Amino acid sequence: MRVRLLESDEFMHPLGPETNFNESMYINCFDHTSKLGVWLRMGNRANEGYAEMTVCIYLPDGRVGFMFNRPNISHNDALDAGGLTWKMHTPFEHLSVDFAGKVLMLTDPYQMSNPREAFKNNPFVECEVRLDFRGKGRPSMFGGEPEEPHERPEEQFARGHYEQLVTGDGSLRVGSEEFAISGFGLRDHSWGPRFWQAPWYYRWLTANFGDDLGFMASRVARKDSGGTRGGFVWDAGQIHLCDGVQISTVTQSDEHFHKHVTGTLSSTSAKKSWSFEGQVRTLIPLRNRRQDPAGNWMHTRISEGMTEWKMTSADHAGRIGYGMSEYLDQIIDSQPVGIAE
Repeated sequence: MRVRLLESDEFMHPLGPETNFNESMYINCFDHTSKLGVWLRMGNRANEGYAEMTVCIYLPDGRVGFMFNRPNISHNDALDAGGLTWKMHTPFEHLSVDFAGKVLMLTDPYQMSNPREAFKNNPFVECEVRLDFRGKGRPSMFGGEPEEPHERPEEQFARGHYEQLVTGDGSLRVGSEEFAISGFGLRDHSWGPRFWQAPWYYRWLTANFGDDLGFMASRVARKDSGGTRGGFVWDAGQIHLCDGVQISTVTQSDEHFHKHVTGTLSSTSAKKSWSFEGQVRTLIPLRNRRQDPAGNWMHTRISEGMTEWKMTSADHAGRIGYGMSEYLDQIIDSQPVGIAE
């Protein structure tokens, strides 16, 4: 599948006619020394009149500062709403993200399984995030917009989508606590129609082990087909596109939250594979609900796990890194549909 990626894609795209048109940016960053982590996302859904704004901060002691909001918007000119602002400075090389507002302070992040109760029973504190991100330019980019449509209308999740490993530096303030952060992360940018209910389930893994090594692994399952597997590995200054992904998961509790992940990324062109395992340090379960055309509520769970990764393949054995394991599942009869993977 041929894709194109232009410098102009780093900026906002024309608002499409689809009711569910979404343009979003996501970024994460993890400090390997302090074990502090953060991810932020803004998704403009201007034809629906709002943006999806999310801030999630993993504190070293296991607490999580979290905020989700749907601020009103009427256009797709910028990612700037609800106190969260994105600025692109140099395409493929430099951007910054700032947030000022309140976050919910969760001593037990699993309480977000019931967001109404979590928001009712936990305190809000003032929060500021100031982060500056740097990438390694065009050679480090993965993805773009396919030259030919690649999704069925009912399964549209992103017409265009690309990702990049980055370094991040800045500061966080959560209530009276202040932190410096200097670490590594991953960003993505997508645009086009999106329903969170389109995938049957997916597994999205991101990891950085330093400036020279990192990966992204993606497994997207469709209800009536095999779905897709893919990703990339950044290794010694070169990006390797991977067409093979195998993932196995150990879950915990009656809700089957993921706890331990093992996997392998393989590249046919490079004739090479990379194996890894991950232990979830802190997990917060989020959800999205939408009514189908018949008026039935569809329940989607997105479990966001800050994860400590270890490489197990011979050439990088024992390397420790940090990143995310994001598990999306449709919930049927109170169970996630992707338990088997």
